[in-house]
Amino acid sequence: MRILVVEDDQNLNRQLVEALQENGYVVDKAFDGEEGHFLGETEPYDAIVLDLGLPVLDGVSVLSKWRRAGKKTPVLILTARDRWSDKVAGFDAGADDYVTKPFHMEEILARLRALVRRAAGHASSELVCGPVTLDSANAKVTVDGKSIKLTSLEFRLLNYLMLHSGKVVSRTELVEHLYDQDFDRDSNTIEVFVGRLRKKLGVDVLQTIRGMGYTMSETGQAG
Repeated sequence: MRILVVEDDQNLNRQLVEALQENGYVVDKAFDGEEGHFLGETEPYDAIVLDLGLPVLDGVSVLSKWRRAGKKTPVLILTARDRWSDKVAGFDAGADDYVTKPFHMEEILARLRALVRRAAGHASSELVCGPVTLDSANAKVTVDGKSIKLTSLEFRLLNYLMLHSGKVVSRTELVEHLYDQDFDRDSNTIEVFVGRLRKKLGVDVLQTIRGMGYTMSETGQAG
């Protein structure tokens, strides 16, 4: 999952980025509204953490511009303000959720997981595809009840595919959502990781659709 953090407080920005990375997210960051708006408009993110009190361009203006441009990325707003009017302004601009500073990092992580799930049409933190179960809250994967050990990137790959189970996901889409903006997008590493993931799962649930991409099917047989 790929997240954008737009926060002008450098220390808080760093803390958010580190916490997200430690929990398996790929993170881009911006320190003012203008830079954040540009990234949110030009790069594909699974969710955005957006401070309201930004320099150059305030958070409400940034969010309003995204929504007017048709961007539907889930947005979690951060605010140090405790007035309901500020929160209402954020929601009216198109926010999906909010957290008031100071906050516990675990709350940010839980709210982001929920936003990403809901955006993909899932209510539970457990994703199930045939014999494969992925628990996004605890970063665990099981096949027929048996725990499977995955690398961080393999977990992100499986999580994204299971969030979009039944749909064909192109290699380009996977690269855009699994790597940050500086990654070499001509790389063939996705194919390598798909192969490794398929072997670790040991069941035929991850299909390659020639010329189109990959899809997770609802049923699978032991390999």
